[in-house]
Amino acid sequence: MEKKLSVRSFDSHLTRDEWEQIIRFPLVAVLENLRSAFNVGSIFRTADSALIEKVICCGITPHPPHKKLEKTSMGALPYVPVEYNINSVEAVQELKNSGYKIYSMETTNQSKVLWNVQFDTPCALVMGNEALGVSREILEISDEIIEIPMLGYKNSLNVSVAFGIAVYEIRKAFWETFPKESWIKKINDWPAYIQG
Repeated sequence: MEKKLSVRSFDSHLTRDEWEQIIRFPLVAVLENLRSAFNVGSIFRTADSALIEKVICCGITPHPPHKKLEKTSMGALPYVPVEYNINSVEAVQELKNSGYKIYSMETTNQSKVLWNVQFDTPCALVMGNEALGVSREILEISDEIIEIPMLGYKNSLNVSVAFGIAVYEIRKAFWETFPKESWIKKINDWPAYIQG
């Protein structure tokens, strides 16, 4: 028996003005000295998909406008609020002073496994340099240091992959208590939307 299966291959129908009115999930991504524009672009795409509050690019992290970011973000850049701060410690301290709980993604002797953490909002997720990780200064002012267990030979995941896992684990913790409308037409509306 053949199933009728609709596959979504379109983005949101909302205008830019409508999009800016959406309530975002109170999570800020802080990118500390990331080197790869392709990784950063991928993080922007994930930040859009999870509808997080904003991305703060710090230090040498590539930030808009940037051609390589546009390529890997697949058009998500205009829909993710972004800030730049040359000083990552200052950016994190400002968030902490404003009441954000700081979670840094790093493998240390004090890290907690991601799914064993009781997340709070508003919060910030700090992702560090691909080779050096999160700086000690930020680890020292973090509320929690979290990690994804590494079961293989390598010590870490690609930073954009780790970001995706962490963001959705945090979102999952609030799935029933925070709006989760996708802002894309509901499945029953897909055929009409696709046709016209």
